[in-house]
Amino acid sequence: MADQAVFADQAMQYAPQLFAAAMRMTRNRADAEDLVQEAYLKGFRSFHTFTEGTNLRAWLFRILTNTYINKYRKKQRSFDESDLGDIEDLYLYKRMGTFEDASIGRSAEESLMAMLPDDEVKQALEDLPENFRLPVILADVEGFAYKEIAEMLDIPIGTVMSRLHRGRKAMQKALHDYAVARGLQREDAPQ
Repeated sequence: MADQAVFADQAMQYAPQLFAAAMRMTRNRADAEDLVQEAYLKGFRSFHTFTEGTNLRAWLFRILTNTYINKYRKKQRSFDESDLGDIEDLYLYKRMGTFEDASIGRSAEESLMAMLPDDEVKQALEDLPENFRLPVILADVEGFAYKEIAEMLDIPIGTVMSRLHRGRKAMQKALHDYAVARGLQREDAPQ
């Protein structure tokens, strides 16, 4: 009974963060709610295996991520990572030469992000294939270290870094294309 009270006291504070991550993973409110509920149930049942003094948030995110992979990945079509291997390097910070006045005191990425609607950034993230989207969410949105992501996804750190690189490149391309289409950036800007 003590474990139940401790779990509820310590783990429930992470529910909003887990739900936000689940929404990004599933892209559906009902599925996200189910995913969080299932992750908490699994966490509750196995709380006795949690090592006190370690990162409870990371432990819960690993359960959430594994649950998502096991339950929802089967529904998704498989994706070949090599399909994105041909995406050219697009570094938006090098393309921001036309926005010198907007970038004073800010990095080029911050300048571009200030001009892009949140919906476009969210859409670029949601459009990523799952095997790239999960590492980007865990690293760039949730702030986990590469080692923690590797443990959560049960993949080598090198694979995490590769998937982050490819996912970020794909997002850069999508956001660059959006900026060009809206006249925010020249298509022929130097890289």
